[in-house]
Amino acid sequence: MSAFGEWTTAYGLPAFAYTMDQERDPRAEWDPVLDPLTRRHFLHVGNRRITLVTDNYGLSDLFDEHTGLLWLTRGTGVTRAGTLSTDISGSERIFGPTFSIVRVADDRVTLERTVLCPEGEWPWVLIRLRVRNLLDEPVRLELTEEWTPAAARVELITGAKPAEDPGLELELIGGARTGSGHLNVPLDLAAGEERLLELRYGLLDGGTAAPPSSGVPASGGWTDGKANGWAGEAAGVFDRSLAALRDRLPKAVAARAPEAAREVPWHAALLTGASCADGVLGGHTLDQGSCYSFRHGFNGAARDPLQHALPLVYIEPDLALSVLRNTCAWGGPDGDLPYALGPDKQPWTDLFRPSDQNLWALWLAAEYLSATDDLAAFADAVPYHPVHGATPVPLGENLRRQFRFLTDVVGRGEHGHLRILNADWNDMAITESGVDREVMISHGESVLNSAMAAWVLPRYATLAERLGDHATAAEARKLGEELRDLVAGEWNGRWYRRAYGPGAVVGEDDMWLEVQPWAILSGAAAPERAVDLLHTIERTSAADSPLGARLRWPDRGAYGPGGVGTIWYAINMTLIWAAAEHVPELGWQWWRQMSLAAHTAAYPDVWEGTLSGPDAYLAPETERPGRTWDLAEVGVAMQAYPVANLHSHSQPLLAYLRLLGVEPFRPAKAPDDAGFESRVLRIGS
Repeated sequence: MSAFGEWTTAYGLPAFAYTMDQERDPRAEWDPVLDPLTRRHFLHVGNRRITLVTDNYGLSDLFDEHTGLLWLTRGTGVTRAGTLSTDISGSERIFGPTFSIVRVADDRVTLERTVLCPEGEWPWVLIRLRVRNLLDEPVRLELTEEWTPAAARVELITGAKPAEDPGLELELIGGARTGSGHLNVPLDLAAGEERLLELRYGLLDGGTAAPPSSGVPASGGWTDGKANGWAGEAAGVFDRSLAALRDRLPKAVAARAPEAAREVPWHAALLTGASCADGVLGGHTLDQGSCYSFRHGFNGAARDPLQHALPLVYIEPDLALSVLRNTCAWGGPDGDLPYALGPDKQPWTDLFRPSDQNLWALWLAAEYLSATDDLAAFADAVPYHPVHGATPVPLGENLRRQFRFLTDVVGRGEHGHLRILNADWNDMAITESGVDREVMISHGESVLNSAMAAWVLPRYATLAERLGDHATAAEARKLGEELRDLVAGEWNGRWYRRAYGPGAVVGEDDMWLEVQPWAILSGAAAPERAVDLLHTIERTSAADSPLGARLRWPDRGAYGPGGVGTIWYAINMTLIWAAAEHVPELGWQWWRQMSLAAHTAAYPDVWEGTLSGPDAYLAPETERPGRTWDLAEVGVAMQAYPVANLHSHSQPLLAYLRLLGVEPFRPAKAPDDAGFESRVLRIGS
């Protein structure tokens, strides 16, 4: 049972009733490491444009990534009715998948306030106020809606910098409109009467038509974001948005993981709600979020939006394609993808130069084609980042150039494995390898990259063949086979080695978890060896850990983002996937450990993991088990913003689909006791 409240339903959707009195309960206080102690607990929800950050004080932040990382408001959004106010800790508070609800009452009236991100690409929130007179006589009161703009652009690492007000407005639908963020509405309520009022706040003239995939009819008041587009239609927006949300969220059922019925649609809502129409590069961002963008000011790494979009191929494939196109547009005509985009959407290459990012683009593209058979998408032009001044090319050509960059620039090292550059998936791999940094960057090789490529490249080869590029297909398939055979030779009798440097082997004496599932998935491990390895992981990295397997084993006491003592969503996803075929009972066990329910059961007093989470948790043997990592000495900490990381939502979804046998270019066969249904896929029970 969570210390913060319990799951419930609201508007026919999964929701969480927050019941803690944070002012009195000592368990409410937590340490962001880089900031003062706080009792604020918050959640990110959204549509395809705006992000609503709702908290346990009944307040709201609005965030917009359309042209850069921009906070529109900070800690505002209050309704007052006489002596009542929705920002008091004694109120009833509910966190929903795209909305928040606050209920307050006195001896005269009840007030319910719902703040909703409407379906579509609307850069504002819709506020529904429900006021009811409890008395047997009329009541006169003045309803006041207050929002305070506080525009701030997120700066790289250093924090937020005040920005010019982008033009926020508050509108009573069917009534007054103001740029001040303050509206007074007099109300006369008859005995027992209930009244509904609807307002909207944000960039009221900056919206676009709701995309067809949203399920909201693009007609009448939904034709544009201008005020006159609302004539005669505003009254239905709230209910139509919720109906569309209920329609588009997937459903799941699993006898071996009953929490999937609640968590699969929840994760899908928070994942899709983190997207944002990109006004600079086109398509949609699907930013990793958490401390990276909301506090430290960058969208990265490039692999992350690609990884987050993978389960969307089976839920909202148009959004998955849009994210693929957007992320490909980060790069240049040589096929290189930068590590990240800065807060102004400019390429940021100062910190890391990863060697794996093209593999994620090729993977997402192959997964999309397999699920949709949409060959036409690969003929549509994709721009390169404006800094390159390059001519757009078809998506298929963009991907071919990324393959060429992988083979010709990343290349292979002395042992035949793909080079590591200054990082692969693990940003700290060079530091943790024990090999001289410059030597490793120049000559290091990543067995992880080779194992992943051994799985990805044959799937990309199928895509290239479908596009008529038989030469690239043959080259990709041959390289994948060579790398698979090389990875097979990295078995040391207990696990697969991790990397090579000149005269050095990484992962001979300790197991780096990230390479093990890919060795199984790529076929480098024979079935018997795969089963033995999965059971070894169960006895070692996963032992006595309620949230999943640790990234490094054995424990050497140096806890941090490099691996030891950390449990990563991204790697436990591939581990579950690897187990799905060989030891499915372990796969289901590990999926349940990835769930929000498992975190609540193990750490009921920790907010992160209750409704959303970071990219990794600290293991039980660490000083802060169930919380997340920090590098406070360099001013970076996941613990400073430990929720709204999309790995915590995308990876449980993808792992669940893999447990049901959903993979590219393979017929799916779900177990008899589990199923999944979205608008584009139905499988199993």
